[in-house]
Amino acid sequence: MIRVVEMDTTNRAQVQQFLGLPFRIYCDVPQWVPPLAGDAARQLDRKRHPFFQHSDAAFFLAYRGAEVCGRICVLDNRHYNDFNASRTAHFFLFECEDDLAASRALFDAAFEWARRRGLDCIEGPKGMTALDGLGLLVKGFEHRPALGIPYNRDYYPKLLEDAGFAGKGDIVSGYLSPRTLNAAAFEQIDRVAERVKARRGLHVARFTSRRELRRAVPTLLELYNSALGRSEGNVPFTADEAKTMADQIIWFADPRLIKLVYKADKPVGFLLAYPDISAAIQRVRGRLWPLGWFRLWRALKSTKWVNVNGMGILEEHRGGGSTAVLFSEMRRSIIEGGFEHADLVQIGVENVQMQREMRDLGITFYKTHRMYARSLAPIVV
Repeated sequence: MIRVVEMDTTNRAQVQQFLGLPFRIYCDVPQWVPPLAGDAARQLDRKRHPFFQHSDAAFFLAYRGAEVCGRICVLDNRHYNDFNASRTAHFFLFECEDDLAASRALFDAAFEWARRRGLDCIEGPKGMTALDGLGLLVKGFEHRPALGIPYNRDYYPKLLEDAGFAGKGDIVSGYLSPRTLNAAAFEQIDRVAERVKARRGLHVARFTSRRELRRAVPTLLELYNSALGRSEGNVPFTADEAKTMADQIIWFADPRLIKLVYKADKPVGFLLAYPDISAAIQRVRGRLWPLGWFRLWRALKSTKWVNVNGMGILEEHRGGGSTAVLFSEMRRSIIEGGFEHADLVQIGVENVQMQREMRDLGITFYKTHRMYARSLAPIVV
């Protein structure tokens, strides 16, 4: 028999059960990358995580007898709902054995919590901030995920569909290698980029040190809020969320891989890319101490993988070949960084033009995540 309890986030034993479950779920899955232990614990800490300054969440554990067999987090993100004029709950951190009774019990608990708060629909997987990757993996299980991007067992879609969820939209990730890129197409992109920069008065700021990058982080975050965070379904960073993101950017960054596009002295675009250290995180099982931090630092210097995590141009500066500037800088980052593999993470499938342009450049879309949604209205039998 399945028993579900709402977790007390100050109960150390329950917290350890919540954090420890994925290590058992994925014990035989070589692709899975554990979260960094400190980041995972912070998501459950109502005093330290900036999400809890404006919103609330509940964490549930499912037990079969004395053993934990599932977990889920459900979010009432008031910042998101105020911005989008909605009453939407999000689910997050869902992990479960291949057991419909357990997953049903977890989702029923999450649904009831959300209904009590006046929320009328639920979507996910979607986390507390934009740093948390979106969706449930439905294609590409044979590939290791990029750092921070969700991975799940292949039976998870079945559990969600059993709970009444339907797919809402797909998000794809692409693979690019210097060996497979379309060199002629990129040479054309480079020529277009130079003409666009000259014609529109654009120039690219590049960084050589973390000190330079730290000074540019506020500009970068404001650009993100303006270019991406203010579109429907997203939400701008709060000041404290921006500080958290800034600290993570600095920790994982190779300054050469982050670019800002300026028109005169006004920033109008950005490119975010990071060395991928997922393999090193697997080796240290997500723990920085006592020696994990050194292995991760060494991986930052030696990894042959790079993650392209985002690019954007302010709306009033889009069109006229402006994306060519970003594509040109992306190739430059990959080639000059000596990387052999690039993962272009989580691009909405509605962005048809960008996907077509990327395919022409030799990018293969090899992983798909799916967002799921369902109404919270009571089901009438």
